[in-house]
Amino acid sequence: MIRYYLGSAQSLREVKTLFEASWIHVSSPFEPGELEQFANQLGIEIDFLSDPLDPEERARYEKYDEARSIILHTPVINDAEKENDPIFITVPLGIVLCQNKIVTICAEESPVMSKFLEGRIKRVNTMDERVFILQIFEQNVLLFLEYLKKLNLKRGLIEQELYHSSRSQELKSLLRIEKSLVYFVNSLSANELLKIKMKRTDFLGTKDHVDYDELFEDIIVDSNQAREVAQLYTNILNGTMEAYASIISNNLNIFINRLTVITILLMVPTLIASFFGMNVPMPLNMGNSSASFYLIILFTAGTGLLLAWILKRKKIL
Repeated sequence: MIRYYLGSAQSLREVKTLFEASWIHVSSPFEPGELEQFANQLGIEIDFLSDPLDPEERARYEKYDEARSIILHTPVINDAEKENDPIFITVPLGIVLCQNKIVTICAEESPVMSKFLEGRIKRVNTMDERVFILQIFEQNVLLFLEYLKKLNLKRGLIEQELYHSSRSQELKSLLRIEKSLVYFVNSLSANELLKIKMKRTDFLGTKDHVDYDELFEDIIVDSNQAREVAQLYTNILNGTMEAYASIISNNLNIFINRLTVITILLMVPTLIASFFGMNVPMPLNMGNSSASFYLIILFTAGTGLLLAWILKRKKIL
């Protein structure tokens, strides 16, 4: 689907043709041959539009003739129905600059671009490519931070549940959070490196404008902060999962130890009853006396209590 827009956030409106538009947003689904036809209209290689649709595409920028391309990673909610899949994943977001137009393309419906489309971003100017791209960078970092807060809050709630019961469902939820954080750490690291290279080579031409240059520097600082936060949450989660794995293992050892002690305590009375259940003469010539049954019971109970006392002194019970 290809949509054409013109103007700013206050007067952003959708137009019908490429000639009228200053910003073109491309997202799935695509009609057969739609991308090829659009690439021909822009006079660029189809790779500029197809590369961002590859989920494994790395963050990078490139220039070919008069066209420039930027690919960064953006977070999206994972719609997969499997319970072991991450809550959030990252997908490439492509930005193509050519013919004084800005083209954004993403295989998923990006929450970052939805903010611009819905007019929730102030002071947007699609006519100035430097401002618009820096705002995309900024909103992308803010979205990472927003999702990181949600993941950390969810982790805290799951930990509270684990304090009361160590169920496999909570551990599976922690695993989903861990997978999401792995996506975030890798993507934030790649995005940060991309921005540093772009600023060093002045890819956007911001060095001749103090405000743009300072904004770009602030975005790099925020990106570094988001990466550190993601790494911190990852380390905390890893430590939490290791701690709970140790707790579960320790609880299992305690349970097995208690079960073993109970088995030993029950084994002695069973052994005594087995001996007297054979066709052997009863002690003290009480084979025909009713008191022999109670004598065996008392002897069995006394032996069990003595064994329990010994295990208690040895701190085994």
